Amino acid sequence: MALVELLRSWGMGPDVVLGHSIGEFVAAYVAGVFELGDAARLVAGRARLMQGLPSGGAMAAVEGTEAEVADILGGVPDGERATVAAVNGPTAVVVSGDEDAVERVMAVARERGRRVSRLRVSHAFHSPLMEPMLTEFAEVAASVTYRQPVLPAVSTVTGEPVGEEDWATADYWVDQVRRPVRFHDSLETATGTQSVSRLLEVGPDPVLTALAKAASDVIVVSALRKGRAEAETVLGAVAEVFVRGAKVDWAAVFAGTGARRVGLPTYAFQRQRYWLEASRPVTDARGLGLGAAEHPMLGAAVTVAGSDAVLLTGRLSVSSHPWLADHAVAGSVLVPGTMFVELAVQAGERVGCERVEELTLQAPLVLPEQGALQVQLSIDSTGGTEEGRRAVRVYSRPEDAAAEEPWTLHATGTLISGGTVADWDLAVWPPAGAEQVPVEGLYERLAGGGLVYGPAFRGLREVWRHGEDLFVEAALPESLSGDAADFGLHPALLDSVLHALGVGDQAGEGAALPFSWSGVSLSAVGAAAVRVRLSVGRSGEVALQIADATGAPVAEVESLVLRPVSTADLATANSPHRDSLFRLGWIPAPAPAPAPGEPGGSGAAWAVLADTDEWRDAGVPVTGYADLAALTAALDDGSPVPDTVVL
Repeated sequence: MALVELLRSWGMGPDVVLGHSIGEFVAAYVAGVFELGDAARLVAGRARLMQGLPSGGAMAAVEGTEAEVADILGGVPDGERATVAAVNGPTAVVVSGDEDAVERVMAVARERGRRVSRLRVSHAFHSPLMEPMLTEFAEVAASVTYRQPVLPAVSTVTGEPVGEEDWATADYWVDQVRRPVRFHDSLETATGTQSVSRLLEVGPDPVLTALAKAASDVIVVSALRKGRAEAETVLGAVAEVFVRGAKVDWAAVFAGTGARRVGLPTYAFQRQRYWLEASRPVTDARGLGLGAAEHPMLGAAVTVAGSDAVLLTGRLSVSSHPWLADHAVAGSVLVPGTMFVELAVQAGERVGCERVEELTLQAPLVLPEQGALQVQLSIDSTGGTEEGRRAVRVYSRPEDAAAEEPWTLHATGTLISGGTVADWDLAVWPPAGAEQVPVEGLYERLAGGGLVYGPAFRGLREVWRHGEDLFVEAALPESLSGDAADFGLHPALLDSVLHALGVGDQAGEGAALPFSWSGVSLSAVGAAAVRVRLSVGRSGEVALQIADATGAPVAEVESLVLRPVSTADLATANSPHRDSLFRLGWIPAPAPAPAPGEPGGSGAAWAVLADTDEWRDAGVPVTGYADLAALTAALDDGSPVPDTVVL
């Protein structure tokens, strides 16, 4: 409400309003339906009664149309205990209800090849589990005075323009608690029959902005963004809608700042050049028909004609990026694996895919002592692939390479749209009960294992252990902190965090470097110092929750796998002929005698859910069943339980 009033004071009152779930109360207040006291009474009563309900509900985002999700719900036992809670896009549906029912819906959706994501919520909102609170909330709603809206509005309950019996009645707001949020329908109504061409999200983070961009082709701007300075962000949003045709009272915006209008010359600018003309014209990226990549590691960007594929190019060397020389492995200057994930995140931001689903390193990227490497980052077209999903690859070759010389593939991955919204923080620091782990002598030990880090990569400050988790503090050196704003998350800073795996009993032997990243999402940019929760799984995979110096979320990594790298790997990393000496050699591998319970062993009991002719031809004794149901029926009839079932 305060942000709307600020925008109104700048001459930017809304023409049409709509809101998602609790946001619909704000939209109605902005349209003049309630007084402020009544609006607050409704919101507080709704929240109090919802939180008073028993826990146990669940919500999940399911990929699919509303009809597809309804079909899944209809085929799930106890489906009446779960329902569609929101339709946020053409294939973005949220289900809500009893936890067991929601889990079964997710399982069926996965079987059908659909992506699902469990939402972190306290209750199952917009579901049958809300019904016990409706009677008492109706009493709260009946105590409020309603008026007809003074602005055009769209209901996210009906997906249609607000009528006389909608926002101005208590029954509507009681029904709104239980009914699904039809955001996609309301968005189509606003941009269709209401002729809305610009959407401005008024909220703490661009949640609806991402949904609207994916489902419409109108201008969508967010007033605020978590992790970014509020004044700069809201003024940037104002400027963006202004250049798109919105009216702004700039005198009101600049009131009290001392700003004044300055007249520009009405004649052509007069200038005289004193520099010698270059023998060859010097041209920037745009002069070459390219776009500026606007990232320290990338030089230019080009959209491939006839498709939406994108190619990003750059040039890396120890002279152009001297801080990379501080990352030496086995005597070679190795571009850190954190650089690849930074490039993937930047690539995703450029094409609307904010999340790195997975990124796997194929070959190390070693910088030469002299000269430079050309780098290409290719982002595939969405043509013929799943909507909102892009393949990304990173290549390099020497700058002086001949045209026919092949490129080296260093990393491959997948980018997807719809980054997750972090609901954790690290404000309490260090965590209660955490035990500090000494880090003295760490970099000397790492150097003994072949990892030689210079000042740029010696950012690890403090480490604590709490149970199986490590809590890490790291910061860029003063010489690099000013560059942090140019990166999503500076690779040297993220690499320093991973050095915590080398302290105490976490230390291993040899040089272990990032190999495979999964589920990487960025919620803020430009951090020069971070707090990190680092969780090591039993299989050695690492999960990271990365926050800034205040504890606010910056990034999240669901899984990171590290693998050792050898001197031989680095010696041949960038050679175009690195596989020219490979030969195929067969090495005899004696087969051990089968153990009991294995095919061919004594007491073997294997069941195969498929045709068994090939097994029998090979002399392996198995029992065949048509499918799992046939096996289950046989067990019910008294057949012995097999040791192993092969599908």
